[in-house]
Amino acid sequence: MATATTYTRFELLRLFRNRQSLAFTVLIPVLMFFLIAVPNKNDHNFGGDAHHHTGLFAPQYYMISLLAFGGLAAILSIGPRIAAERIIGWNRMLRLTPLTPGAYLRTKVVTGYASAGVAIVLLYILGIAFDVRMGIGVWIELTALVLLALIPYAGMGIGLGHLLNADAAGAAAGIGASLFAFLGGAWFPITSGGLQDFSKLLPSFWLTGAGNVGYVGVSNPWGVEGWIVVAVWSIAATVFAMWAYRRDTRRA
Repeated sequence: MATATTYTRFELLRLFRNRQSLAFTVLIPVLMFFLIAVPNKNDHNFGGDAHHHTGLFAPQYYMISLLAFGGLAAILSIGPRIAAERIIGWNRMLRLTPLTPGAYLRTKVVTGYASAGVAIVLLYILGIAFDVRMGIGVWIELTALVLLALIPYAGMGIGLGHLLNADAAGAAAGIGASLFAFLGGAWFPITSGGLQDFSKLLPSFWLTGAGNVGYVGVSNPWGVEGWIVVAVWSIAATVFAMWAYRRDTRRA
């Protein structure tokens, strides 16, 4: 237990000392909020027109969508960090310590969530500053759903980190975060058509859709379909991460 705790503390310290990594996962979503949400700060019919009232408040919509993008980028960045550690042999050194594989993998997930958490908190602060108002229970439920929807991407990040080199893992994480965010409706609402049918099969759609709780005020904004999609992807990504880790360990 002491070894796992020490390793987790070390990884968290290293994460927050890496200013370049934090800048990408935290400052970019914040900057984008100012660029695309602030100019629409008075829009209470985002994505609609005079004949179609959406009820979407632009700052609230972009607060959710950009924290989804920031969360995706933060969680998937687990991969490049693992790949870089493999190059210098850090993973092989860890295997000589009492640290268990489970503790190692949990620590990687914790560091990814810690980075995502910073982006989420900052965007919440910005949202409140620009008149996003929800009950405390809604804020808690929204946060819980966001964290749950990020689970599949933690598995993807770990798996890619153990399969790819640092350059390829970095490219995969960046492209993956952007693509999943786009297909999840981070940049504009996906409300109908074939694109929506496809997007509903992805956890990023439900990650962004977690923000619906702030509008409809229900206890289960995902419905059965959303829970099934997130659960299936979470299981598949966990299996993928474990397979990639074991494959990499056997080859080392």
